[in-house]
Amino acid sequence: MRIKCRIWWPRHLSSSESSVSLFSNCLLFGWFLSSSSTSLDIVVAFAFDGDCLSHYGESALEEAIHHARQGMPLELQDKYVFSIVGSYVQNIATTKAPLVDGSERRPCIHNKECLQNRQNINAESCRQLGCGCQEHDQLQKQYRQPLPQDTSWIQLVYDSCRYSSKEICCIPEFHHMHWNGKMVSQCDLHVVVYETPTFGGHHLSLNICSSKNQKSCSKRPNWLDELHQKHLNLDLDAVIMAVNSAAAAHMLFQANLGLKRPCRRFLIVYMFSKFFWQLLAGVIASFSTVLYIALQFFHRFTRYGSKVWMYSALTKVFSNTCKNIQIRCCQFLYWPIFLKETDLRSQSCVEYAEKAAVKRNSVWASVAVDIILGNLVGFVLLSNAECVCRLVSDLASHITDDVLRSGCVWLMGVPAGFKLNTELAGVLGMISLNAIQIWSTLWSSVEHIFYYVFKLAALSGIFLGMTIPAALVMDMISIVALHVSTLRLLFSVLYSHQIQAFTALWRLFRGWKWNPLRHRLDSYDYTVEQHIVGSLLFTPLLLLLPTTSVFYIFFTIMNTTVIFLLLLVEVTISLIHATPYNKICLWLVRSKRFPSGIWLEIIRCQNASITKSDFGFLNQFGPTLENMQQDAEVNADKMVLISFLHSNILTFGQVVLPHYRSICLGVHRSTIASSFYGVFTGKRIPTKMGFGLPSAMPWMVIPYKEYWFICYDSVVSNMLSRQ
Repeated sequence: MRIKCRIWWPRHLSSSESSVSLFSNCLLFGWFLSSSSTSLDIVVAFAFDGDCLSHYGESALEEAIHHARQGMPLELQDKYVFSIVGSYVQNIATTKAPLVDGSERRPCIHNKECLQNRQNINAESCRQLGCGCQEHDQLQKQYRQPLPQDTSWIQLVYDSCRYSSKEICCIPEFHHMHWNGKMVSQCDLHVVVYETPTFGGHHLSLNICSSKNQKSCSKRPNWLDELHQKHLNLDLDAVIMAVNSAAAAHMLFQANLGLKRPCRRFLIVYMFSKFFWQLLAGVIASFSTVLYIALQFFHRFTRYGSKVWMYSALTKVFSNTCKNIQIRCCQFLYWPIFLKETDLRSQSCVEYAEKAAVKRNSVWASVAVDIILGNLVGFVLLSNAECVCRLVSDLASHITDDVLRSGCVWLMGVPAGFKLNTELAGVLGMISLNAIQIWSTLWSSVEHIFYYVFKLAALSGIFLGMTIPAALVMDMISIVALHVSTLRLLFSVLYSHQIQAFTALWRLFRGWKWNPLRHRLDSYDYTVEQHIVGSLLFTPLLLLLPTTSVFYIFFTIMNTTVIFLLLLVEVTISLIHATPYNKICLWLVRSKRFPSGIWLEIIRCQNASITKSDFGFLNQFGPTLENMQQDAEVNADKMVLISFLHSNILTFGQVVLPHYRSICLGVHRSTIASSFYGVFTGKRIPTKMGFGLPSAMPWMVIPYKEYWFICYDSVVSNMLSRQ
């Protein structure tokens, strides 16, 4: 069976600005990825001049390859080996000497005779030497030692006359290769030209972020299902990982050989920047240690105060504030742990490095935006605390007098023309008015305290962020509306008992009885006395139910309004925590850092049965139609495909929506359905829907000196990794 070979070729090696064309022969470094006996992928990471490497010796070259190999990700290192994959030599048959006058070299027009002569020269050299050509034979003998014993080798030919585009100067041509102990001179070749991924620039990823499944009207074709079921002889995950690790392999190889050294003229600048970063790291570590000491004293105080019943009661009343303060304190304590890079090996893959950087900076981006919003709101609230306190007092008086009291008086009469039970409506109305009056008296006595509460909320927003005063507002709304929730609870108990009694009497008339052991309705023969008693109880319950229902509905509407305000503030807090601010900024500046799948742009296709209609999709990167037809006539037994590797980009919605979906993980349809069911049956309505918040981390308790060194090392290591 014919061998299918795919060469993943860096684009800079084929550009007009590449220095590869200046050398007579180059060594190719990368990976051989074999997924089957008939399929082979060769990922070329970079190329080096063979004459330049010969000055270092075999031991230095072997050490450099081993150093680069050890720096690769473990997933790639366990499967495939980084090594010298072959050579890239210049085609003597078609190479022209550079022009003396400096004019541009024109691409030669190949005719049938020229191509036939080139093929005869290559065939003659293959008969003289078993390896294929004299130039490559010396390279292969020289660099066999640093490679593994069961090695593979490919020789590619460089021809600068084939392409004349500004972006693509040449495409490598296959000469022969050694694979599994055999020399292969004929194969189906697919050259995939890719742009080398770099950190902060772009990278490749196979993760496809699909939108919600939409039901299409047309039926799904059968060939699409067969395509998904077909087994592909291609380890695409390893190939993409190798492509993403190409830049790191090149950098590690150069660093070990000593080729990448800082310039002397920038040595002073480098030393000054290093000293500045060390000084800045010391200042940040000292400030963080002082904050760490203050937080530790605060934690000890709260731990001792938990034994007092008043402290326990306050933590239950201000539960939202305490939870958000704990989250923010843990974020302050763990910032050096988030910033410090632990797994340096995974940083060699650009995809892993990008994901780690985004995850590492997401916490600090969220905290920074939260504090900025807290300062904006805090300073405004701090300068206008009296006006805000007066506004809240007037709003509370308006709700108490014009809404609650007027509503209770209206229900005691003839609300909306309904004839209610006068005695029961009077009793329920008086109970409601007395509760409202008691709460109004308490509010007028503690109204001046809210001025200091607003001051405290403003200061907490300035120092801790917007989420802390928002959580404090939630707790204050719950306290201010305590009389509404209490009256709603009282009427819900009365209403639910009436509904349960009404339901039980209805089952009595139908001859059914509820079986609590098996949770089902069983038939039962009631006596005449039981039917009479049931009739006597059913009549007053049915007549009094409208009066109870009216009061229950009124206070349920008021309590639901309060719950809606609490949910609105809770959703705001969750949105502040969940919004990926760093991803949004990176997407706006450089959207290529968010890839979603890959696709290939075919620029050249050559086979035995090629016709004029097959060239319709070619663009300016490929040769002319006449030249390709001549190639097809000469190389009728070859199949060559050349394509560019591109990456899809995530849209703004695909970047942001997964984080917002995580907010609603605790909200289920059953919760919403049970809430509506509780409204009609008189059961308790939950005041929280379970919107997602960052998980509270365990409290950190380590010596102060050790914490200072952790902060210092995290800042310095982050500076060194960026350089």
